[in-house]
Amino acid sequence: MIICGFQYGNKVWTNPTFSVSQIPCPNSDTIVMSNCVSVVLGQNGWSVTYTTQSICTLKGSSVDLFCSYTYPRGTVSTTLWFTKMEAGKEPKDLGQDPEYAGRLEYHGDKKKDCTLKITDLRERDSATYKFRLLTDQEGGKYSGSPGVTLSVTGLQVKVTGGHQDKTLTCSTTCTLTDNPTYIWYKNGQHRDESTSPQYKYSVSNDYVDSYSCAVKGHEDLHSPAVCECSFNTLYCVLVSL
Repeated sequence: MIICGFQYGNKVWTNPTFSVSQIPCPNSDTIVMSNCVSVVLGQNGWSVTYTTQSICTLKGSSVDLFCSYTYPRGTVSTTLWFTKMEAGKEPKDLGQDPEYAGRLEYHGDKKKDCTLKITDLRERDSATYKFRLLTDQEGGKYSGSPGVTLSVTGLQVKVTGGHQDKTLTCSTTCTLTDNPTYIWYKNGQHRDESTSPQYKYSVSNDYVDSYSCAVKGHEDLHSPAVCECSFNTLYCVLVSL
């Protein structure tokens, strides 16, 4: 059952107790939902559900791609996640890819759960991940679209402002999921916490300070330090190392 409004083609359904099975589905189609999970309806009982369709997270962290599926009949023989698919070829199982060696944990089963955990994330892991299952029935193959788009980012401190008043921004290449809390460090010491990625401060004469940022819950993944100095540039560089 669907417990939120959704759109099918040009028609919008809002009945919170409307059954998915009541929607005509002659071919595989995607239901676009508002504030809900992404569900793909397949012909004759095939479906894949991705709880989150887009994720932005930190390099070095871990992520769970929550997923469930249904199939019409038979026994599931193979389950796999992939990022690339060529026409006429079976997609490459990420579990066999050396790039992911030791970093994948399949928490699913061969009944309905297809959740995948990826650890020690790298920026090159950014991709759209899709789940595929094969059964022992003739033609029993199905890939779930649209998948989960994963973006992996590091943290960088950017400095703007004049000589006295400065603004530091904890910058990322995508908007981090789950409204994170940013932590600021001055000379390695905890300075401030805020849901804003910006930190403002005033400087004094003859200062040598280094600043870095992190996200709460991932304090070990802090940004490289940025040094702010009013004198002795070489000493400033040494302080920031």
